[in-house]
Amino acid sequence: MKENPYILIELANTHGGDFSYLTELINQYASYRENFGIKFQPLSPDTLATPDFEWYHVYQTLYFTPEQWRETLIEASKTKDVWIDLFDLYGVQIVSENLSLIHGIKFQSSVLHNEEVISALSSLDLTHCRIILNIAAQEIEVIKQRIDYIKQELNPKELLLEIGFQAYPTELSDSGLSKIKQIKETFGLPIVFADHIDGKSTDSIYLPIMAWLEGADVLEKHVMLSDRETKYDHFSAQTPETFNAFTATLATYAAAMRAEFINPRERDYLKKTVMIPVVRRTLYAGDFIHSTQDLFFRRSGKEGLTLDEIKSLQTQRIVLNKQKDLNDTLRADDFKPAKVGVIVACRMKSSRLKEKALLPIGDLPSVEFCLRNALKFKGIHKVILASSTEEQDQILAKHTFDTKVGFYQGHPEDVMQRYMDVCEAYELDVVVRITADMPFVDDEICSLLLDAHFKSGAEYTVGTDAAVGVNLEIFNVACLKRIKAYFPNAEYSEYMTWYFQNNPDHVRIQKIDLPAIFVRPYRLTLDYEEDLALFNEIHRQMGSTNYSLRQVIDYLDLHPEIASMNAHLTLKYKTDQALIDLLNDKTKIK
Repeated sequence: MKENPYILIELANTHGGDFSYLTELINQYASYRENFGIKFQPLSPDTLATPDFEWYHVYQTLYFTPEQWRETLIEASKTKDVWIDLFDLYGVQIVSENLSLIHGIKFQSSVLHNEEVISALSSLDLTHCRIILNIAAQEIEVIKQRIDYIKQELNPKELLLEIGFQAYPTELSDSGLSKIKQIKETFGLPIVFADHIDGKSTDSIYLPIMAWLEGADVLEKHVMLSDRETKYDHFSAQTPETFNAFTATLATYAAAMRAEFINPRERDYLKKTVMIPVVRRTLYAGDFIHSTQDLFFRRSGKEGLTLDEIKSLQTQRIVLNKQKDLNDTLRADDFKPAKVGVIVACRMKSSRLKEKALLPIGDLPSVEFCLRNALKFKGIHKVILASSTEEQDQILAKHTFDTKVGFYQGHPEDVMQRYMDVCEAYELDVVVRITADMPFVDDEICSLLLDAHFKSGAEYTVGTDAAVGVNLEIFNVACLKRIKAYFPNAEYSEYMTWYFQNNPDHVRIQKIDLPAIFVRPYRLTLDYEEDLALFNEIHRQMGSTNYSLRQVIDYLDLHPEIASMNAHLTLKYKTDQALIDLLNDKTKIK
């Protein structure tokens, strides 16, 4: 918020040497009090000019006695800060005799090098005074030198720099408006703006306001009375009526500058005109909202959430709880918290490594080792060990590791159907898919992928380039159902990944770059004896049962000879071209 500027009322010599005019002028502007100052120009012809100077006789006319100045300054100080424009030794005398009444002093640019005046002034205690230095026509280096000199000689409370000079006429282009920012940035001092433009013009009202908005802190304005002629300094002076218009206009602009960032009328305008997102296709319970694929923007006259509100809700891990049709808006009660489950698929029919799910890593069967780490995932409603109804898989019911883990037996061959049945049994909306041969799954990867999944409105999210056996897949149950509808008998659905990634026209797929620590060529999946040997070596070296995937990878980085124990082994679905071709054919929606 920009504070109101300080207004310095400049009487100058509009009084023309008429003391009654000067007194009436003070009274005319007496109502302007808080944050206002008033400035006078006491001078003596004999200390200001030589007798042969063309304006000497004018200066004689403008002279007031010390007694008159004393009376003037006392009266003026009743309503405002008193400032003195110093030109000569007589002005120093007036300051000296009335020092307790003086709030500030100004040096015109023409007086900045008057060491006679400055030297005389230096004998006074000015630590309570502010000093304005007018810098018209002064180069930057000269300004720097004068600032240092005045500070050293006079030790004022504060220094201010004034922009502006008086000419007849003073053109708008001469106002110094263009200097304000440069001077303020260069010196870091408060800026006084004295425009001296024609006091009868509207520019005299708006130019100083523009200067304030550019960074000026003090606005100096010449004034005069309106009911009689003014012989001197009248060109840039404002009458009481114009001055009142100036201050009233300034107050209006100042109020606008202080207005709250968004006001009630502005909010009402947006509420009436904003194009609220509407649904562009039928959405169903359990769906996420994707900002570009599921929504478009129309004026509908309906109440609804903004796009930012929808995105914010979705980061809180929510899903639709009802059907939404074309051109419907979305409301907060259209959503519910998503129920997220970790489904760990496991069978006992492994051919390469017989009954690998029960083979021990340390003291735990490998399946329980996997479940232990899955239970560490945050924001999960349920971990379920999912197997088949085959008799040989019955034994897995005894290996759920913890009572918190659910156990489900489903379709013996159609893994997708088994997953759908698990999701229905536990009322899941989102699935984190794991296979039991992944003992080192980690919450850091799970949390990263889950956050990205909800934030984006994806239907399937997976990390990229991770070490084998640590990556996770996340998918929406609604998407799983939609894909399964194309494959009543999902052959090879143990390769469920392919059903999602092979159908980008039907699935919103999101691939997330994982932190570099997880991007390694290591093999951390259990298929061979070498894998089991590696896992048990890692487990022995960790010295406890509570360690993270980062620690595992750090250990393998430091011990490449251990990492090489299973490095020669490959994944069939990545190297067997016949299998790859078969999966591409069987899993694509045609």
